[in-house]
Amino acid sequence: MKRLTHRHAGRLLAALAATFILGATSPARAEPAPEPAPFKVSGYAEAFYQWNLGAPSNGITNARGFDNRHNAFTLSNVVLGAQWDAKNVVGELTLQVGHTPSTYYLDEPNLAGTNAANASGSELWKYVQQAFAGYRFGVGRGLTVTAGLQLVPGPEAMAVRDNWNWSRSNLFFALPFYHSGARAAYPLSKAWTLTLGVWNGWNSVVDNNAEKSVSAQFDYARGSVTAAVMYFGGVERASNAPEGRAFRHLFDGYVNWSPTRRFSMLAHANGGAEPNRFGVSRWGAGALYARLVVTPTLSLAVRGDALYERRAESGQGRAAPIFFAVPWVSSRTATIDFHPQPLVSFRLEYRRDDAGGNLYFGGDVTGDGVTSPYITNRRTQDTMTLGVTGGF
Repeated sequence: MKRLTHRHAGRLLAALAATFILGATSPARAEPAPEPAPFKVSGYAEAFYQWNLGAPSNGITNARGFDNRHNAFTLSNVVLGAQWDAKNVVGELTLQVGHTPSTYYLDEPNLAGTNAANASGSELWKYVQQAFAGYRFGVGRGLTVTAGLQLVPGPEAMAVRDNWNWSRSNLFFALPFYHSGARAAYPLSKAWTLTLGVWNGWNSVVDNNAEKSVSAQFDYARGSVTAAVMYFGGVERASNAPEGRAFRHLFDGYVNWSPTRRFSMLAHANGGAEPNRFGVSRWGAGALYARLVVTPTLSLAVRGDALYERRAESGQGRAAPIFFAVPWVSSRTATIDFHPQPLVSFRLEYRRDDAGGNLYFGGDVTGDGVTSPYITNRRTQDTMTLGVTGGF
């Protein structure tokens, strides 16, 4: 055995030092990005207290959709959902219970059954927010086809936590909430996606007429801008409606721009026409939003919107309104959002509603809502709402 000399020991120490230094300074191997979980469970709850400054005796904040109870603590919605995306099989199931679903399904057709076939209506479907399944085909960039009960995409979502304000704009109610049918989505490029669909109808799990509705939507997302334009068309009135087989055309579009990490703006426009037996019913609507992130846990949002509707009228009669029983509605909204964690939000909101006729309630309201309908008696409505939403 060779004797270890001082020279050999020095060379050995130098080699060990070089190995240690190079190993410490060489870049680590890049770890592959983790693949998204093939199955995900999520849920959320929404609750609020609202004070209507008009103090209506019937306790109703009218024509507002989901936040419609004065001087009451309201459990708005409790939602549990599951999403899956594995081996090109995709789908989602979202169940709900609470105050919101009953408003959500107000327009669902109520169809009679027999002793051998069930009836269909809002009470049957209101616990399902959406339920669909589909497959991603290996065609080009990937063609995804889904079928079932699906939400209508738009700048405002069903979940409060995904919106800037607590309440939804009037334009939210100038769109269908949901529809039942099938759609196919195909990415045309990294920025553009085209989605085509065929449906039973506007807010119809089960159709109330013999015709089907169709939709086409282009979505754009690049950098600080997201946008979409949509067409939805079909016969949306019941088979025995006085307006006849009226084919309704809806056009909708929005642009969301975030020039900085703290400030975002959104513009939304909506309009359409329905030729019917009495002439042509038309509507047009617009909304502007702005949001400022003051701190990582505090943000401010404002919104203004208006919707105008013209009901067709002739010597034969007048068409029933598509949306509201007045020529126009508008609102101005300001919201303070405190979110100590990403999935928890406390919101304080002031909103002013105006209408081109008596659409709201205030003071002593005529009617009892059972044997005689409530009679609207105000053209304006002011509310303060304190809400909380949290989930996982």
